[in-house]
Order: sequence, then C-alpha cells, then structure tokens
Amino acid sequence: MGERTVVQEALFCGFSLERHVPSDHMLRSIDRFVDLSGVRAHLEPYYSAMGRPSIDPEFMIRMLLVGYCFGIRSERRLCEEVHLNLAYRWFCRLGLDSEVPDHSTFSKNRHGRFRDSDLLRQVFETVVARCMAEGLVGGEGFAVDASVIAADAHRQRGVTGTGALDPSSNRAVTEYLAVLNDAAFGGATPVEPKFVSPTDPAARWTAASGGPAFYAYADNYLIDLKHAVIMDVEATTAVRQAEVTAAKTMITRTADRFDARPTRLAADTGYGSAEMLAWLVDKRGIEPHIPVFDKSGRKDGTFSRDDFGYNHETDVYVCPAGKTMTTTGTLTDGAALLYRASKHDCDACELKSRCCPNTPARIVPRSIHEAARDKARDIAKTDAYLTSRRERKKVEMLFAHLKRILKLDRLRLCGPNGARNENLRKLAMLIPVPGPISAT
Repeated sequence: MGERTVVQEALFCGFSLERHVPSDHMLRSIDRFVDLSGVRAHLEPYYSAMGRPSIDPEFMIRMLLVGYCFGIRSERRLCEEVHLNLAYRWFCRLGLDSEVPDHSTFSKNRHGRFRDSDLLRQVFETVVARCMAEGLVGGEGFAVDASVIAADAHRQRGVTGTGALDPSSNRAVTEYLAVLNDAAFGGATPVEPKFVSPTDPAARWTAASGGPAFYAYADNYLIDLKHAVIMDVEATTAVRQAEVTAAKTMITRTADRFDARPTRLAADTGYGSAEMLAWLVDKRGIEPHIPVFDKSGRKDGTFSRDDFGYNHETDVYVCPAGKTMTTTGTLTDGAALLYRASKHDCDACELKSRCCPNTPARIVPRSIHEAARDKARDIAKTDAYLTSRRERKKVEMLFAHLKRILKLDRLRLCGPNGARNENLRKLAMLIPVPGPISAT
C-alpha cells in the first residue's frame, strides 16, 4: 500500500488556457465572430484623461456576452463564474492571475457610460450588420411580436396612481416620472394603471398571460424570417398600444440604419388595427400579413357592420333592407366617419327590430383607414399570407424554447463546459443553415 509523499512544489509552472478549452466549446465558435474593435473609440468621449486606469470596456462586454449565452442573469454570479471557469477566462482574454472586477462595476457602467453612449445598441447593430454581410438576412419578410417579461417587483406591494409615488425615493421612480409622456411608457395609453409598483413604477400591472395579474414589461422584437435573425429590439410598457408604436419605431430605425425595407410584415391580431395597417400600406409600402383587428361584430342578435355593404364609387353604405346610408364627411374622434340612415326609412323598415330597435336610425362608423383594412383582408386569402403565418409560428416556437432555457439555467451551471450547452445546441438546430454564398 503506497503512501503519498510530500514534495517541494516547483518554482515555475507552465499553464496555457488555450490548451484547456475544448475545441468544440461553444465559446470558441462565438469568438470567431466577435469583433469589438469599435467599442473603445465609441466610448472615448465618456472617459476622463486623468485618474486611475479603468476596467477595459471590451472585457466587460465579453463578460456580458458570457452571461447572455449561458443564462447567467445575476452580475454577482457572473463575476464568480468568470473567476472559476477556464473557458470563460479564455473568452474574456483574462489570465489566470488576473482579477475579475467587482459586480458593482457593471451597475455603475450600465447606468452611466453604457446608457449615455447607447453602447449596447451599438454592439447589437454591429452584430446585425455582420449577419447581413454573411447573407443570413433576407430582408424581404419581417415578423414582429412582443414577449411579456415579468418585472422584479412584488405583486402585492403596489400603490394606486402615480400621485402616491415619492419622486426622491429611488432612481427607478425618478426615471419613470421623467418618461410619463413617452410613447413607449406613460404616453402609450391614457388609461391609468390600476396599481403602480413603488420599486419599479415603469412596469405595468397586467394580466396578459391569462393568470393572476403581475408587473411586467414588453420586449418587442423585429425578426427577419429567413433565418430568424433579430433586426431590432425595443422595450415598452406591457400594453397593446405601446407594442404597435414600438413596431413602427423598429421598422423605421431598421430602414434608417441598415437600409432594410421589407415588402411584407407578419404579426398577430394585436397589430391589425386600421391605423397600423394604413401606416404599413400607405406610408411604408409593406404588405400586412396580419389578421384584421375588428370588434364591430355584435352578440345581441342585431346586424353587425359586415352586414352593411359599402359602395366605393358612391361612398355610401347599403343596409340589409336595401336603403342607402350617407355621411356628412365630418370626422369623429379624428379618424372615423359616421354613415347615417334616414329616420323615415328606419321607421317603416321591417328589419328595425334586428337593426336599431332602440334608436331612431342606424349609424355605421367607418375608419378613414378602412381601405388598408380591406386590403389586409384580401391579402389574407393569398398563399403568401399562409407562408408568412407558418414562418412566424416557427419563430414563436424558437423564442418559446429560448425563454424556457433561460428560465431553467438563469442561476446555475451544469457540466464542465458551462450551462446546458446541449439545450443551446438543440435550439440552434431549429434555425436552418444558410447555403454557400456565391462570388457574385
């Protein structure tokens, strides 16, 4: 039976991170495409020429990429994992004897330099530009949707109305009060939220998931349908009006930054309002592959608006009894025309009990954007519309897998190579591999 003998340690020890990171590690595949050469130049105006040297911003961005790729959402935990994991150190260009910065460094930079310089968007747009250069973006068909993101706010600790908030209580309240008129947050809808969280007032009290109400945000994505590349992202409050506004913002910004102008847009019914359809058709020249958002149907047994035929040439409605309904041309609520029937015709009509039993004459509203809504209904009958719907469903499935993986692995690591690499590989298999790019 042998006995362990204690020997003097070597004075010098050679160790190479390069040799200890497996060749098939996911970070090696990512590292080939990471180009952060423009980060330092972008941030140069936000650093002082005097004082102690700062933490390298490229190093911090690489650490954040590790956190995003492996579902490490806690910056404190991220610093611990980079300190322990050799592959993470290799990807961050960090030696064995180099110190990992304190987690508070990220908070200071996120709320300071990174926000003021809009650095994270600049890095994101660099990735999108690289995807376009590699031929991963088709640019012909886009999809837009929003994911509800639960806020880190206690659902039972809310106040009624913004008047109960103390402007000096914390940074979140100060920032929220500053964007009360912003179209993405306070100005999205005139309806006041039922409850407001004093710790995170920008989060909206919502029951969009169908269960108990909670505080949440909406994370809006504009996605190219060729290989599910995310073209733009916009965070808003969790209401439908803000999501529609975010879609317009992302489409406009993508056209300005990348000159990417899709010919069709796939979305769900929440984006099918007449105003949104008119903006797509008339102002952007985009075919809306979107179900029409229409609540004109009635459930009380009376005639709905679809029972009234509209004549485009004479600009009149024809009721089920064959009588005409005209309009004065005066806009109601800034976007609707009212078509009225004659009281004399309605009084003598045999269908009055099913048409307007409680009013002297029937009134039918028609949006000034109704032509775009009619065009969207016609597009819904084409094969291209069905194709877009199938493509959008694939993208939704992809994001559902991604949300599930991030939820499972947000604070734990599994295996020697980091957090659940196998799940991420299965996720990547859902995206079709592009073919070879021709020299022409």
